[in-house]
Amino acid sequence: MEEDGRRQKHIILVHGACHGAWSWYKVATLLRCAGHQVTVPDLAASGIDERRLHEVPTFADYSQPLLDIMAALPPGERVILVGHSLGGLSVALAMESFPERIAAAVFLAAFMPAPASRPSHILDEFIQQAPMSYWMDTQFSSSRSQEKSPTSMLFGPQFMSLKLYQLCSTEDLTLGMTLVRVGSLFHEDLSSAPPFSKGRYGSVDVVYIICCQDLGITKDFQHWMIKNNPVKEVKVIEEADHMAMLSRPKELCKYLSEVIDTYA
Repeated sequence: MEEDGRRQKHIILVHGACHGAWSWYKVATLLRCAGHQVTVPDLAASGIDERRLHEVPTFADYSQPLLDIMAALPPGERVILVGHSLGGLSVALAMESFPERIAAAVFLAAFMPAPASRPSHILDEFIQQAPMSYWMDTQFSSSRSQEKSPTSMLFGPQFMSLKLYQLCSTEDLTLGMTLVRVGSLFHEDLSSAPPFSKGRYGSVDVVYIICCQDLGITKDFQHWMIKNNPVKEVKVIEEADHMAMLSRPKELCKYLSEVIDTYA
C-alpha cells in the first residue's frame, strides 16, 4: 500500500503493566493519520482481553498476543516494535523470537534487559532501588490457592496520579484509573528464564526514548539501563512523565516517525 509515494510502514505499540491498548489511543491516531499501519494489541489479561491473571501463569503467556502477531506477519515484512514500561520485556521476548521480522525496537521509558543477564535482573535492580514507600497505595497479592499464579499488582489512585500521570490531563488520569486492571511483573517466572541472546535479541537495532519527568521508572534508572545495554540511538522528551503517550503524544509521535524513516 502506498501513502504519499512511500510504502506504508507497520508499527506495533505494546502497553505496560496493568494497562491496555487503550493507553496508546492518541499516538495510534496520529500515526494512522500519517499513513502508517498501526497494531495495538491487548496483552493477555489486559485491556479487553477476557482472561484473568490467574489464567496467565508465565510471562510468555502474558506476551503471547504480541508473539502471535509477529508469527502471522507476511513473509519479508519487518516492523517497528515499541514497548512502554513493562512492555519493554515483551518487546525483548519478541526480539529474541523474531529478530528477522523487526526493523527496529523502541523502548519508551521501558524495562530493557541486557543479553548477559537473566530477564529478571532488570526488575531485581529496580525493586532493590525502590523502597516500599515508592509503591504508595499499589496493591500486591500472592495467591496461595493457585500455585502457578503470579504475584498480582494493581496500581492505586495515588500512585497513578503522583508517579505515572502527574503531567497528564485530569481526563486521561480518570481514564487510566477507570481502565487499569490487575497485572503482574511476573518476577518469579522471569527469575528462571534464560538470558536473551546477543545473536538474536542483540542483533536488533534499538532506540531508547528517555522521559525526563518520569517518577515511575526514573530518568536515572533509564540511563542506567542504557549504560548496561548500549543502544543504537537515544532520544529525550524533557517534559514527559511516565505516560508520555498521553502527556506528550505529538512529541512522541515525531520521534517514532523519525525512527520509522531511519530504520523501516
